[in-house]
Amino acid sequence: MPDTHFDILILIARPAAGKSEIIHYLKQVPDDERVRRFHIGPFVEIDDFPMLWTWFEEDDILERLGYPRLHTDAEGYFKDRVLWHLLIERISLEYAKLMRDHPGYHDERTVIIEFSRGSEHGGYTEAFEHLSEDILRRAAVLYIDVSYEESLRKNRRRFNPERADSILEHGLPDAKLERLYKEIDWEQFSAGSPTHLSVRGIEVPYVVFENHDDVTTAGGEALGERLEARLGALWALYRGE
Repeated sequence: MPDTHFDILILIARPAAGKSEIIHYLKQVPDDERVRRFHIGPFVEIDDFPMLWTWFEEDDILERLGYPRLHTDAEGYFKDRVLWHLLIERISLEYAKLMRDHPGYHDERTVIIEFSRGSEHGGYTEAFEHLSEDILRRAAVLYIDVSYEESLRKNRRRFNPERADSILEHGLPDAKLERLYKEIDWEQFSAGSPTHLSVRGIEVPYVVFENHDDVTTAGGEALGERLEARLGALWALYRGE
């Protein structure tokens, strides 16, 4: 395990909670400062949103050509709940391919994994069961805590229908956000320990990043200071200190 940076940082939260804004902020920080303050090396992201959006686009094409939709119904809901788990398996597969092609990747670099899960489709309890053992043993988790009402507010604000495929500008209709993400299982999932998530016998360190005051939208040093404090605490857990 590197002495300076996380191998894998998993960012999880409700939609529009600030995950992508944190990643955007980290991209602007020079490598040496990012490692020193946040324990994150040069990084790549594995995010299930582009995978999911591709399914929507493919289904729309198939429908236009007169064929049945494969993944989603006409309202944009998955036809089968297992597809939520397939996305997590895809994340694990993408990570495995990265390690295959770059065996020494973590000597200097970090992988950031990002996703959201609501109770309606299995929650984090089921999602983490589909992460590979290699990911779980190398990962630390940053959970960004916002209320459903805050998620709804920011989801409405960020949505740009001209760029619905954009990481920073995509959004959900209110009814879909309520059905999929109003109820979440984070409190139950993390109830066993204030510092570690237990998944298949593997203890994964975590901390909570409070974002009820929306420090992520404006970014800047206010975000940097809070992120430095929370990732510092997570780093100590990650190192077993």
